[in-house]
Amino acid sequence: MNEPNRFFSQGFILEDFVGADDTMGTQDLIERLNEALGWELRAVNMYAHYAANIQGIHRLQLDPMFNGEATESLAHADVVRRAIVKLGGVPVTERNPHPIVHTTEFKAMLERSLETETKAAEVYANIIQLVEKVGDQEMYDAIEQIYLAELRSLEDLRLILA
Repeated sequence: MNEPNRFFSQGFILEDFVGADDTMGTQDLIERLNEALGWELRAVNMYAHYAANIQGIHRLQLDPMFNGEATESLAHADVVRRAIVKLGGVPVTERNPHPIVHTTEFKAMLERSLETETKAAEVYANIIQLVEKVGDQEMYDAIEQIYLAELRSLEDLRLILA
């Protein structure tokens, strides 16, 4: 049986009864989950901003869509935050610094939304591979559901912009 490994990073100690490679894999997973959390926190702000600023006839359809995406991102952030804590990490509290473009033009809002959803899907695709290596089926299922939701949002935005 392996001895407990201690890994100190950013103010916390991660103890795990696994080999050193697994500990590094867990640390990498925490870092990627924190990246996803930053993007989710950014998405909450962006979608709420766009819902408030959408104007004209497009407001009828896009305000509920943007508000729904903001709510979904908040739920995703909660799942990711809990996964980070479960792994012994400390969740970030700041959103990803990628700028949120202010506009009242619906097409620009949709294009920025597509950009955000594309990045989120990429991040979650990488996370799924790392979670699989850690071997936590419950976490894998939860992250897979988020990934699939991101892909659905991505496809919806592609079709709207077509």
